[in-house]
Amino acid sequence: MTAYDAGTSEAANPLKQLARLGQSPWLDFIQRSYTESGKLKKLVEEDGLKGVTSNPSIFQKAMGHGTDYDPQIRQILEHQIVDAGTLYETLAIHDIRAAAKVLHPVYEQTAKVDGYVSLEVSPYLARDTDATIAEARRLWLAVGAPNLMIKIPGTDEGAPAVQAAITAGINVNVTLLFSLNAYKKVVEAHIAGLEDRLSRGESVAGIASVASFFVSRIDVKIDKEIDDRIAAGDSDAAALKALRGKVAIANAKQAYEYWQGVVKSPRWQKLAQAGAMPQRLLWASTSTKDRTFSDVLYVDGLIGPETVNTIPPATFDDFRDHGKVAPTLTQDVAGAHRVISEARRLGLDLDGVTRTLVDEGVRGFEEAFDALLGAIAAKQAAFLGHRITTTTLNLPADLDTAVKAELETWRIQGNVRRLWDRDATLWTGHDEAGWLKWLNIVDDQLLDLTKFEEFQTEVKARGFRDALLLGMGGSSLGPEVLSVTFGKHEGFPHLYVLDSTDPQQIRDFQDRIDISRTLFIVSSKSGGTLEPNILKAYFFDQAKKVLGERAGSHFITVTDPGSHMEDVAKKDGFWKIFYGNRQIGGRYSVLSDFGMVPAAVAGLPLKRLLDSALRGEKSCAASVPPAQNPGVILGSVLGVAARSFGRDKVTLLASPAIYDMGAWLEQLLAESTGKDGRGLIPIDGETAGPASVYGKDRVFIYLRLGEKPCEKQDAAFKRLIAAGEPVVTIELHDRHQITEEFFRWEFATAVAGSIIGINAFNQPDVEASKIETKKITTAYNETGRLPPYEPFAKDSCFAFYADPKNVSALKGGTAEAILKAHFARGRAGDYVALLAYIDRDTATREWLQQVRLSVRDGLKLATAAEFGPRFQHSTGQAYKGGPNTGVFLQITCDDEINLPVPGEKYTFSIVKEAQARGDLEVLGERGRRALRVHIHGDLKSGLEKLAQAIRAAV
Repeated sequence: MTAYDAGTSEAANPLKQLARLGQSPWLDFIQRSYTESGKLKKLVEEDGLKGVTSNPSIFQKAMGHGTDYDPQIRQILEHQIVDAGTLYETLAIHDIRAAAKVLHPVYEQTAKVDGYVSLEVSPYLARDTDATIAEARRLWLAVGAPNLMIKIPGTDEGAPAVQAAITAGINVNVTLLFSLNAYKKVVEAHIAGLEDRLSRGESVAGIASVASFFVSRIDVKIDKEIDDRIAAGDSDAAALKALRGKVAIANAKQAYEYWQGVVKSPRWQKLAQAGAMPQRLLWASTSTKDRTFSDVLYVDGLIGPETVNTIPPATFDDFRDHGKVAPTLTQDVAGAHRVISEARRLGLDLDGVTRTLVDEGVRGFEEAFDALLGAIAAKQAAFLGHRITTTTLNLPADLDTAVKAELETWRIQGNVRRLWDRDATLWTGHDEAGWLKWLNIVDDQLLDLTKFEEFQTEVKARGFRDALLLGMGGSSLGPEVLSVTFGKHEGFPHLYVLDSTDPQQIRDFQDRIDISRTLFIVSSKSGGTLEPNILKAYFFDQAKKVLGERAGSHFITVTDPGSHMEDVAKKDGFWKIFYGNRQIGGRYSVLSDFGMVPAAVAGLPLKRLLDSALRGEKSCAASVPPAQNPGVILGSVLGVAARSFGRDKVTLLASPAIYDMGAWLEQLLAESTGKDGRGLIPIDGETAGPASVYGKDRVFIYLRLGEKPCEKQDAAFKRLIAAGEPVVTIELHDRHQITEEFFRWEFATAVAGSIIGINAFNQPDVEASKIETKKITTAYNETGRLPPYEPFAKDSCFAFYADPKNVSALKGGTAEAILKAHFARGRAGDYVALLAYIDRDTATREWLQQVRLSVRDGLKLATAAEFGPRFQHSTGQAYKGGPNTGVFLQITCDDEINLPVPGEKYTFSIVKEAQARGDLEVLGERGRRALRVHIHGDLKSGLEKLAQAIRAAV
């Protein structure tokens, strides 16, 4: 017969006889099916069971296996978006309440002495007093049962939390007590908490507490040391052998003796007279681990008045079957003292053992909790199915092993929790904590959803045909992804995004829109960035020509509070001002107002997008262990591949319907990690080729849209996987899941930054090009002309520029020779970046793609294909501050048209030229291999000739 099946009502039942000697048997076990089947109630009725304890290990066994909890998990996930920790807690509270209901009659019959069910605070908080106090109060209120006990670890940090909880009137089970000294601190905390209440005129009656003193684990440690010494031929072998299986009970008897003295003290008597109940000793860890001993040794040997023994199910059955009931706790106490003295004489370090056991106990509960949360997270992902994205890793064996080791390191060190706790030491220990508001921005946006929905309704009511966003980098790339991915929605304006100073591109956008029916979105975090300011100036001037004094009513801005752009918006009478958050950097801002305001303007389903983002957030939550945490998994692959294997070229390819995701990812990865000579180099949109064209510096990311995949891409990635290339496939089951991936990639980038060892939230090298650009535009404003700038070579329609060091390496009189010398400087592990300061249209994008593939296939090097100046606010950080592995070809041209910048002498052409010059100069200063080729005359024919020269050169 087992405790799972039935008890017995026989009068001879040893479990029932314990009550005669003042001891209460509790069960160290909880499981839903056990409670729901009536088995727990049967133990109460037939075995005199008086309480239940739980811990992470118990819940891990109950929830992590089988299907008991599946119906409730499915029901919760159908109506809520939660993380694994919240899911666990919901399940646990359900179980605790159900068990508490079964035991409530005992609670009443014993006048609140017994009938308790224990629920432990998160084991992750064992060393954090304040967090433990907060958790104890929260769980107490959440369960809402008077016969609940909150379990708090008896660590040095836990003792003050015990006092605070008692002071708050919370029933407390103090766990993980092994030593007399630790127990004394807990006794003091209990008494002090009651005295706090008494001093405030509050009742001390009915507040229950037990101190869980762990027993058998002590003998396991001590007896192993004894056995090792005997095996080694210790001269005290006989004396050592005589102590086997005796130290733990002796230690417990000393604790009980101390308790007897406490309850007789005047200090306690004063509390007792006020109605306080004593904190009883509870014997825990009472299953026998050594089979040479009695299987009920730690129940038989610890029976005494006003104590509790929480017994595991198997031991519960064993004691019912053959337990012996006698007042053993108060017998031969002198002998217990002799055992402890003898142990000290023989050099058995009881104090050291108990300290080790506390650390092991904390760590053991943490590991059990990790396993529990991991199992729940895995079930959650399985039940959600296509409601979340799916990730598949195909990694070479060495990289796979290293990634798994990194995930285990993150688990052991609690790094996911450290990240959510804003622990700057996870990166460089500087200002990182001040840049992490993006972690919770989705929650904030959902709370503020009405604001966006009302604005969306207003936009629709005004009947705008077009919307033009003016911005750069983080302010424009996220909205661009939304615009390209979702297109135009009925009844709402078509959202365009302009992030260039190229005058032809500006004119192209101007020609697409009807200014009289256009809403302009000026998007600038700092409000001081050159491009959004001059674009605003230009289009505001154009709007005034069409709309007159009503121009401002066609403009809104998204900017940080107190920025220059806020002042401009107020001065010019903008329709609305939306605010960013100063604790969110631009590249992490897509889920803030910088992304949500354009989404609202475009008529996108805001709740659906935010819910998807929330799923991303919850899947990366602090409660989700690294091995089940998609953000940590992805970040570990990227970080470990770059740090340990030189695979720092993150090659991004997405299904055609979501292709623009790569442009946003480029900035996130490059600007976050490319600094201090380290980092990830994103390679976006480079058409997949055969494995033979790749070096050993790649990690491939395939963003696959399940609802509309590309067969050619699928086939290409199958070949890469078969060739042993590292491939991460992320499947989006519908395109609205891009917001889930927004959050996951932000989280993964923060993780990768930690692994690489950089500050993932600053951008120390972006400013350098801005400074050089400003010098040139200022000089133009002052003199009316650009500073002298002479090419070092000319050939046909081409003029070549570089700094002196680069010029010395680029000998040759023809375009082909110069380009050949330049590209020849590339070595295995390098990359080639084509930086085109030209109109970004379909034709030029196709041209750039064909040229990059020629370079890749010819040189077997990774290639980046970028348009200037927009890349300066994106990958430019990595090009200047990341690893010095880039070979840069800057491409500029004569502008067929020019446009004025209102209020300035310089024009957009001048600005673009200044940006190109400034960036090339900084690349040269940083020792980068950089060359500029300028195309004079007709751009189309010039690009054709340049393509021919490049193909010949590689």
